[in-house]
Amino acid sequence: MKVRVRVVKAISEKLITEKYVQGHYKVLETYGVTKVTSADTSWTNNPNVYLIVVEAVDDQRLLGGARIQLNSENTPLPLETAIREFDRHIIDYMEDYKPLDVAEFCGLWNSIEVAGYGIGSIYLGRVGVAICSQLGIKKLLALASPATLRNCKKVGFDIIRSLGNEGKFFYPKEGLIATVLEISDLENLPTASEEDRDYIFSLRNNVQLQSNESGPKGSLEIAFELQIQKLHEANSKP
Repeated sequence: MKVRVRVVKAISEKLITEKYVQGHYKVLETYGVTKVTSADTSWTNNPNVYLIVVEAVDDQRLLGGARIQLNSENTPLPLETAIREFDRHIIDYMEDYKPLDVAEFCGLWNSIEVAGYGIGSIYLGRVGVAICSQLGIKKLLALASPATLRNCKKVGFDIIRSLGNEGKFFYPKEGLIATVLEISDLENLPTASEEDRDYIFSLRNNVQLQSNESGPKGSLEIAFELQIQKLHEANSKP
């Protein structure tokens, strides 16, 4: 099986964005969760949102994705909207950062189809951290479920223990726990695992990286295409 992982600006790729929304919603439905900020699609018109998508090379099926949403003056991050009713301190926390300096890694989903090939949320997490340097992000936030918390820590996220109950909230509903996270040193990633730090640095330095992975279902060829084209073109203009 061959897949490619690429980054697109959400408002510039309407078809990809629609595929991403549909895929994410289907995953949420399988867990019986629909009334969450991640299900809100108003971000599709936000010029400060970038999608990381995993596509099958043969027929362009979308097999997974995540998004990087930069904080802007008139649009709070999904994380802030989600937890401010539980802890108003999130508002003060966000006021310490200028617009576009901080972003959220959110909306992560994977199809069952790729689960047995050895590629999962860890790859999306690695890419999300790696592209922060292209976007000029100084701090990356996330709201992790118990299923994704371990991988978030592996790529360098730390728990924000000053918020909630030592960083934990009942979200999106009673009985489900989410943990609020941050990466403050995106350049050096001091708390990331050595394996993940090395992989992230490789992606950061080589945006056209090729990789081969294997799992119970067989081998998987991954082509990373991580140059953010629209941003690159804008920065290249005289």
